[in-house]
Amino acid sequence: MPWLFKRRVRLMPGLTLNLGKRNVSVSVGRRGAHYTTGTAGSRFTV
Repeated sequence: MPWLFKRRVRLMPGLTLNLGKRNVSVSVGRRGAHYTTGTAGSRFTV
């Protein structure tokens, strides 16, 4: 079974830095409604 690496760093309220083994992304917004952009693309979640 492969090892997984995933880390979330809260920079400030509403702004999160997501670090993975291959991707880095930034999320803006609250839980349940946020915008994420990074090396794998962009996404808006409601």
